[in-house]
Parts: sequence; C-alpha cells; structure tokens
Amino acid sequence: MKAIELLSLLECVGPLALSEEFQKVCKAYDNSGIMVDTGEDIRGVLFSLDLSRGALEEAEKRNFNAIVTHHPAIFGGIKNISVSDPASSLVSACARRGIAVISMHLNFDAAPEGIDYNLMLGLGGTAAKTMIKLDGGAYGRVYDVKEISFGEYARKVAAEFGTKKMIKYGSDDKKIRRVASFCGAGCDDGAINFAAAEGADAFVSSDFKHHMLAAILARNINVIQLTHYSAENYGFRKIYLKIIEGLNVPAAYFCDENFM
Repeated sequence: MKAIELLSLLECVGPLALSEEFQKVCKAYDNSGIMVDTGEDIRGVLFSLDLSRGALEEAEKRNFNAIVTHHPAIFGGIKNISVSDPASSLVSACARRGIAVISMHLNFDAAPEGIDYNLMLGLGGTAAKTMIKLDGGAYGRVYDVKEISFGEYARKVAAEFGTKKMIKYGSDDKKIRRVASFCGAGCDDGAINFAAAEGADAFVSSDFKHHMLAAILARNINVIQLTHYSAENYGFRKIYLKIIEGLNVPAAYFCDENFM
C-alpha cells in the first residue's frame, strides 16, 4: 500500500471533495490530503489528531511509516523549514525518517459519520437538524436528548469524552431537552442564531471567544465548553476504528492526554 492508496481508503469516510465544497460554501480555508509522500510501501499507520512530537515518537517506536492526522500537518504557507519552528520541523522530521503524512480535516468534520456527527452521538443525540448542508455531508446540529438537569448532563458529557478540563456555564438545575453542537471552534453568529431558532437549551463547542459566550448566555442557553482536542478526538477515534477494518497493515491510535 502506497500513500495514495491509503488516501483512497480514508476518502471512503470523507472524500476530499467534501472539504472543497465546505470551503466554497463557508468561505473557509483547508489543506487536506497528502502532506508528505515518501513513495515507500506503508508498513504501519498511526492515527493522531495532530502531527505532534509524541505522535512522531510513537510511530517510530512501532516502526510505522505513516501518520494520519485530522488537523493539517501543513496548514498555512510554510516559507522555510527550520528546526526552531515546531510545525515545519515535524514535517521535515517525518520526511527525513521516511514517514508519510496524510491529513483529513474539514472533510472528516462534515462527513456523514464524521467528527461533527460523532460529537452529536457522544452528547446523546441520534437525529438532528443540520445548519450547513453539503452534498453528502453536514456541519452543525441541533437535536433532542432525554430530559436531564444541566448539572447531571455536564457530568455525563465529561465522562463520555474523557475530559477533566470541560467548562460549563449556566444553572445546574435547568432542564436540558435540546442541544446544539458544533465540532472544533464552531461558535459564531450563525451558529448562535441557528441554536436559538431551533430551541436549544444547551450549546456545546470549543474555543469560545468571550463575546460569543456572553451572547449565548444572554439568550438563556447554557454552555458546555469542551477542549478542542477532546471534542474532536472522540469522533476521530471512531473513524479510526472504522478505517482499520479495511487496512491490510498494522495500525494504532495515539492520544495526547495533555489536551484532554
């Protein structure tokens, strides 16, 4: 298996065309696909949300020569490769050590059973109204959950996502029947308006700016702020478990507990 063949397998979950459509519809930017292609046959694949020093060391320890990330290993333009620059030095290290790197970002976010979809499942939803509808995908969801107090709901969410760094805002006594969720840094004016219009009692996302957080609370919607890592690691690992069913080489999953 070469890198291009691994990419084809990954696209069975979320094709790169989905990222391209997401960018056009939302005026977003992405860089998904093959970041480093060594041309070598792949003998093992490590899945990691980020291309990190820990992921690189884990791949080397296992003698794997491919890493699949969610967040792009190369996002903006890299003007030069330097050992003093964390992003470019890791890309360079992978190339020098013969490790291919593939990143699947917005396409995995919006895939039919992608990261945003799995965030909903982890939060107790099963079927949703979606904010952004794409050809074969979606992003941003509002859905019903079994009625529960906000305090108890927050405890269940923290346990399900395995995080100790979650922050909650709003009364613990408030009854939660309907939830809005957006993976990654998904809180903006459009998401807030969508959540309010669809009657959400709670809003779940990551990386809130203060004025956005204040705007949600002003609409009497409680907030759960997951770490970006824990919110997306949840769905990315679900995708990994699905992908490895079709892999003919060893695979493993790397989780950086520092970000959980």
